[in-house]
Amino acid sequence: MPVIESDEKIKEILEKQKNVAVIGISADPSRPSYFVSEVLQKYGFKLYFVNPKYAGQEILGEKVYRALSEIPDQIDIVDVFRRPVDVPPVAEEAEKKGFKTFWFQPGTVNEEVVKSLSDKGYNVVVDRCMKVEAMRLLGDKDD
Repeated sequence: MPVIESDEKIKEILEKQKNVAVIGISADPSRPSYFVSEVLQKYGFKLYFVNPKYAGQEILGEKVYRALSEIPDQIDIVDVFRRPVDVPPVAEEAEKKGFKTFWFQPGTVNEEVVKSLSDKGYNVVVDRCMKVEAMRLLGDKDD
């Protein structure tokens, strides 16, 4: 399966895949992982936060897990906020856990992982912000 670029396919993913593991969540409201997650919650996504630094704590009302493998539920989207060099072990863990879409936020893209996951048939979204795409394709969700 190629890298997903069409608005139709991205919209379909955003409408149907609601369990999202946010890899590299930060407790700092000025960090993209925090404010992106805040908006995704408004769109009805169920977020599972992963960051060993905050494991056991809560961010935005959700428990933070040490690792993807600790999340008890099925994950649809793995949303990555890590440096490209840190992505391969995330992808490896995601494959063991099971997921449908691997989402590279801008600045996180690791080309080897993109190729490997798409060759294996996973949905891969590259260099797009999930918050921006949700707002653009799912319409306004002002509270």
